[in-house]
Amino acid sequence: MKKLLLASLLLVLITSCSQKKEKQQIKAPEYTALQKTASSLFGKLPEVAENPENPITKAKVELGKKLYFDNRLSKDNTQSCNTCHNIETYGVDNLSTSPGNDGGFGTRNSPTVFNAALHMSQFWDGREPDVEAQAGGPILNPVEMAMPSEKIVEERLSKIEEYNTLFTQVFPNDDSPISYKNIQNAIGAYERTLITPSRFDDFIAGDANALTEIEQEGLQLFISTGCVACHSGNVLGGNIYQKFGLYDDYWKHTKSKTIDEGKFEVTKNESDKYVFKSPSLRNIEKTYPYFHDGSVNDLKEAVTIMAKVQLNKELTDENVNALVAFLNSLTGELPKNI
Repeated sequence: MKKLLLASLLLVLITSCSQKKEKQQIKAPEYTALQKTASSLFGKLPEVAENPENPITKAKVELGKKLYFDNRLSKDNTQSCNTCHNIETYGVDNLSTSPGNDGGFGTRNSPTVFNAALHMSQFWDGREPDVEAQAGGPILNPVEMAMPSEKIVEERLSKIEEYNTLFTQVFPNDDSPISYKNIQNAIGAYERTLITPSRFDDFIAGDANALTEIEQEGLQLFISTGCVACHSGNVLGGNIYQKFGLYDDYWKHTKSKTIDEGKFEVTKNESDKYVFKSPSLRNIEKTYPYFHDGSVNDLKEAVTIMAKVQLNKELTDENVNALVAFLNSLTGELPKNI
């Protein structure tokens, strides 16, 4: 009996040691050279885009979501944030420029709201620092939602019992919870949850099979051709200002109907003429039409134009196909319950 017991104990010890040895032999995935380079240039998306000055809470996000879809934030109760930045179509309306409350059209393409909170600034000319500040702009813009003033927005929402309850719950320490600032913070908190990871994130996290051969070829071209000069970081853009048309006037190559002087219209600095914030390439497959004026609908055409006017390079059809294949891998999964 004792011999049998000793034999059993020995078997357990041997098995345990063998399992430990196997665990010790398991290695972390080996990154290819391309994965290492991509990881250093881009980086994985966070789950949410945090802002210490506007802490994200579930209640604040829910309030922001309600406001985002509410037409009552426009003069005639016809427009919401979602009208131009449609959540179901990757945060855009797929129009060159968007119609507003009174039927007039804006002069610039409505960019996607997804991952926008990770940009260094907001709007094509970067005139606002974050999504909280941006959220307040369209509501008062006479061409967009056309509300006359912050005070009138506050007064309209204050007449709605549900908003009185919700704002008091989310901002309990405020004497006047329904304030324009709190409206902006609530919408901003919601937008900070609109993050869309894709197969590309799996690739740079270690899964070499997450991208197909042609997608990896496109990624390599994206890096070697010089696209990364303006489209780096975890949203592949949104972190630099650049002149559109470094080697030739952009309007000669696009279908632009007017010449937009970009950041110059805000700063009046000659050096800012035709300068725009570099857009994010996340979900670019879905967020057509392209450029600040939405003048090009086809992604292959947009890639060809960018190579010519920004890099002074002529791409072959094979190059363009590979680059577009890579860009399509940036199409992410829309968050649940958005």
